[in-house]
Amino acid sequence: MAGIRCARCNVTRYYKPLELREVIGNVTIGEVRVKLRCEHCKSGEWMSAQLFHPTGEQAHTIRFRRLVQIRWEKRVIWRDE
Repeated sequence: MAGIRCARCNVTRYYKPLELREVIGNVTIGEVRVKLRCEHCKSGEWMSAQLFHPTGEQAHTIRFRRLVQIRWEKRVIWRDE
């Protein structure tokens, strides 16, 4: 299990490592911290990430963020010449 925390907002979210790898790529947990931003405050400098095995009680109370879909957006950028 991966725990991603924003120290500024004091929000911790839990992810399955395989789903994180699908979105971010095959990187170390230290690199995951650099690639993410907080959804609440939009800051990336306060993020921390750790891998851990939950205890029995934690495993029943933790709510995971699950990957539903990956949507790619097409943006048009214009330049005047």
